[in-house]
Amino acid sequence: MHCETIEKQRKILLSVRNGSEKAYQELYEQWVSRLYGFVFQYLKSKDATDDVVQETFLRIWSNRANLNPDVSFKSYLFTIAYHFLLKEMRRQLNNPLMEDYVEYLNRSSTEIAEAESLMCYDQFVNALEKGKQHLSPRQRIIFEMNKEYGMSISEISEKLSITNQVVRNQLYMALKILRVELRQYYPLLLLFLKDI
Repeated sequence: MHCETIEKQRKILLSVRNGSEKAYQELYEQWVSRLYGFVFQYLKSKDATDDVVQETFLRIWSNRANLNPDVSFKSYLFTIAYHFLLKEMRRQLNNPLMEDYVEYLNRSSTEIAEAESLMCYDQFVNALEKGKQHLSPRQRIIFEMNKEYGMSISEISEKLSITNQVVRNQLYMALKILRVELRQYYPLLLLFLKDI
Protein backbone atom coordinates (compact mmCIF):
# COMPACT_ATOMS: atom_id res chain seq x y z
CA MET A 1 0.00 0.00 0.00
CA HIS A 2 0.89 3.64 -0.39
CA CYS A 3 1.20 4.01 3.37
CA GLU A 4 3.88 1.30 3.41
CA THR A 5 5.93 3.16 0.79
CA ILE A 6 5.66 6.42 2.73
CA GLU A 7 6.49 4.68 6.01
CA LYS A 8 9.52 2.97 4.44
CA GLN A 9 10.78 6.33 3.12
CA ARG A 10 10.15 7.88 6.53
CA LYS A 11 12.20 5.17 8.28
CA ILE A 12 15.07 5.63 5.84
CA LEU A 13 15.06 9.40 6.43
CA LEU A 14 14.99 8.92 10.21
CA SER A 15 17.94 6.52 9.95
CA VAL A 16 19.87 8.99 7.80
CA ARG A 17 19.08 11.77 10.26
CA ASN A 18 20.51 9.55 13.01
CA GLY A 19 23.74 9.04 11.02
CA SER A 20 23.17 5.67 9.30
CA GLU A 21 25.50 5.45 6.31
CA LYS A 22 23.66 2.34 5.10
CA ALA A 23 20.34 4.24 5.00
CA TYR A 24 22.09 7.16 3.27
CA GLN A 25 23.42 4.77 0.61
CA GLU A 26 19.91 3.37 0.13
CA LEU A 27 18.50 6.88 -0.23
CA TYR A 28 21.26 7.75 -2.70
CA GLU A 29 20.58 4.67 -4.84
CA GLN A 30 16.85 5.36 -4.77
CA TRP A 31 17.15 8.95 -6.09
CA VAL A 32 20.48 9.38 -7.92
CA SER A 33 19.34 8.40 -11.42
CA ARG A 34 16.27 10.66 -11.37
CA LEU A 35 18.31 13.57 -10.03
CA TYR A 36 21.07 12.95 -12.59
CA GLY A 37 18.52 13.01 -15.44
CA PHE A 38 17.00 16.24 -14.19
CA VAL A 39 20.37 18.03 -13.89
CA PHE A 40 21.77 16.67 -17.16
CA GLN A 41 18.81 18.15 -19.09
CA TYR A 42 20.21 21.59 -18.29
CA LEU A 43 23.97 21.14 -18.14
CA LYS A 44 24.47 18.65 -21.01
CA SER A 45 27.81 17.72 -19.44
CA LYS A 46 28.52 14.50 -17.56
CA ASP A 47 31.27 16.09 -15.45
CA ALA A 48 29.21 19.13 -14.46
CA THR A 49 26.17 16.94 -13.78
CA ASP A 50 28.26 14.58 -11.63
CA ASP A 51 29.51 17.57 -9.64
CA VAL A 52 26.02 18.97 -9.01
CA VAL A 53 24.61 15.56 -8.04
CA GLN A 54 27.57 14.88 -5.73
CA GLU A 55 27.30 18.32 -4.10
CA THR A 56 23.57 17.79 -3.59
CA PHE A 57 23.99 14.45 -1.84
CA LEU A 58 26.90 15.78 0.21
CA ARG A 59 24.65 18.63 1.36
CA ILE A 60 21.95 16.09 2.30
CA TRP A 61 24.50 14.19 4.40
CA SER A 62 26.11 17.24 6.01
CA ASN A 63 22.66 18.62 6.93
CA ARG A 64 21.18 15.24 7.85
CA ALA A 65 20.26 16.46 11.35
CA ASN A 66 17.74 18.81 9.69
CA LEU A 67 16.00 16.11 7.63
CA ASN A 68 12.26 16.13 8.24
CA PRO A 69 10.79 12.69 7.48
CA ASP A 70 7.28 14.16 7.41
CA VAL A 71 8.04 16.45 4.43
CA SER A 72 8.46 15.28 0.83
CA PHE A 73 12.10 14.24 0.42
CA LYS A 74 11.79 14.66 -3.34
CA SER A 75 10.93 18.33 -2.92
CA TYR A 76 13.81 18.81 -0.48
CA LEU A 77 16.30 17.00 -2.73
CA PHE A 78 15.34 18.83 -5.92
CA THR A 79 15.29 22.21 -4.19
CA ILE A 80 18.88 21.69 -3.04
CA ALA A 81 19.87 20.41 -6.49
CA TYR A 82 18.40 23.36 -8.34
CA HIS A 83 20.43 25.78 -6.19
CA PHE A 84 23.64 23.95 -7.13
CA LEU A 85 22.43 23.74 -10.74
CA LEU A 86 21.80 27.47 -10.82
CA LYS A 87 25.26 28.12 -9.35
CA GLU A 88 26.86 25.92 -12.03
CA MET A 89 24.92 27.60 -14.82
CA ARG A 90 26.03 31.01 -13.58
CA ARG A 91 29.63 29.78 -13.44
CA GLN A 92 29.38 28.55 -17.03
CA LEU A 93 27.84 31.82 -18.18
CA ASN A 94 30.55 33.87 -16.48
CA ASN A 95 33.50 31.72 -17.60
CA PRO A 96 32.94 30.47 -21.14
CA LEU A 97 35.90 28.57 -22.59
CA MET A 98 37.34 30.09 -25.76
CA GLU A 99 36.75 27.02 -27.93
CA ASP A 100 33.12 26.86 -26.72
CA TYR A 101 32.47 30.56 -27.18
CA VAL A 102 30.25 30.25 -30.26
CA GLU A 103 28.17 27.54 -28.61
CA TYR A 104 28.00 29.67 -25.47
CA LEU A 105 26.54 32.59 -27.43
CA ASN A 106 23.88 30.34 -28.92
CA ARG A 107 22.91 28.84 -25.57
CA SER A 108 23.30 31.75 -23.16
CA SER A 109 19.89 33.37 -23.62
CA THR A 110 18.18 30.00 -23.24
CA GLU A 111 20.17 29.18 -20.10
CA ILE A 112 19.35 32.52 -18.50
CA ALA A 113 15.65 31.93 -19.13
CA GLU A 114 15.93 28.41 -17.70
CA ALA A 115 17.80 29.70 -14.66
CA GLU A 116 15.06 32.23 -14.00
CA SER A 117 12.49 29.44 -14.23
CA LEU A 118 14.46 27.34 -11.77
CA MET A 119 14.51 30.16 -9.22
CA CYS A 120 10.80 29.68 -8.67
CA TYR A 121 11.10 25.89 -8.21
CA ASP A 122 10.75 26.08 -4.44
CA GLN A 123 7.62 28.21 -4.88
CA PHE A 124 6.36 25.58 -7.31
CA VAL A 125 6.96 22.81 -4.76
CA ASN A 126 4.92 24.71 -2.17
CA ALA A 127 2.16 25.35 -4.72
CA LEU A 128 2.17 21.66 -5.66
CA GLU A 129 1.68 20.65 -2.02
CA LYS A 130 -1.27 23.08 -1.79
CA GLY A 131 -2.62 21.89 -5.14
CA LYS A 132 -2.63 18.28 -3.96
CA GLN A 133 -5.07 19.30 -1.23
CA HIS A 134 -7.68 19.76 -4.00
CA LEU A 135 -7.38 16.10 -5.01
CA SER A 136 -9.58 13.35 -3.64
CA PRO A 137 -7.74 10.99 -1.25
CA ARG A 138 -7.53 8.30 -3.95
CA GLN A 139 -6.31 10.76 -6.62
CA ARG A 140 -3.65 12.08 -4.26
CA ILE A 141 -2.41 8.60 -3.32
CA ILE A 142 -2.20 7.52 -6.97
CA PHE A 143 -0.53 10.78 -8.04
CA GLU A 144 2.10 10.52 -5.28
CA MET A 145 2.77 6.83 -5.92
CA ASN A 146 3.29 7.48 -9.63
CA LYS A 147 4.97 10.90 -9.76
CA GLU A 148 6.79 11.08 -6.43
CA TYR A 149 7.67 7.44 -5.78
CA GLY A 150 8.10 6.41 -9.42
CA MET A 151 5.67 3.48 -9.32
CA SER A 152 4.21 2.23 -12.60
CA ILE A 153 0.49 2.00 -13.35
CA SER A 154 0.58 -1.78 -12.90
CA GLU A 155 2.48 -1.55 -9.59
CA ILE A 156 -0.09 0.92 -8.26
CA SER A 157 -2.93 -1.25 -9.53
CA GLU A 158 -1.49 -4.25 -7.70
CA LYS A 159 -0.80 -2.33 -4.46
CA LEU A 160 -4.27 -0.78 -4.32
CA SER A 161 -6.12 -3.83 -5.72
CA ILE A 162 -7.76 -1.83 -8.51
CA THR A 163 -7.61 -2.12 -12.30
CA ASN A 164 -4.99 -0.39 -14.44
CA GLN A 165 -7.78 1.64 -16.06
CA VAL A 166 -8.99 2.97 -12.71
CA VAL A 167 -5.41 4.02 -11.91
CA ARG A 168 -5.11 5.78 -15.30
CA ASN A 169 -8.46 7.52 -14.86
CA GLN A 170 -7.64 8.73 -11.34
CA LEU A 171 -4.18 9.90 -12.44
CA TYR A 172 -5.70 11.73 -15.42
CA MET A 173 -8.22 13.51 -13.16
CA ALA A 174 -5.48 14.42 -10.65
CA LEU A 175 -3.32 15.91 -13.41
CA LYS A 176 -6.29 17.82 -14.81
CA ILE A 177 -6.94 19.40 -11.39
CA LEU A 178 -3.25 20.18 -10.82
CA ARG A 179 -2.93 21.82 -14.25
CA VAL A 180 -5.63 24.27 -13.20
CA GLU A 181 -4.28 24.79 -9.67
CA LEU A 182 -0.69 25.25 -10.90
CA ARG A 183 -1.36 27.14 -14.14
CA GLN A 184 1.16 29.87 -13.27
CA TYR A 185 3.83 27.17 -12.87
CA TYR A 186 2.79 25.19 -15.95
CA PRO A 187 6.31 24.88 -17.49
CA LEU A 188 7.68 23.57 -14.19
CA LEU A 189 4.70 21.23 -13.79
CA LEU A 190 5.46 19.75 -17.22
CA LEU A 191 9.11 19.30 -16.25
CA PHE A 192 8.14 17.75 -12.92
CA LEU A 193 5.76 15.30 -14.57
CA LYS A 194 8.06 14.46 -17.47
CA ASP A 195 10.12 11.60 -16.08
CA ILE A 196 10.57 12.03 -12.37
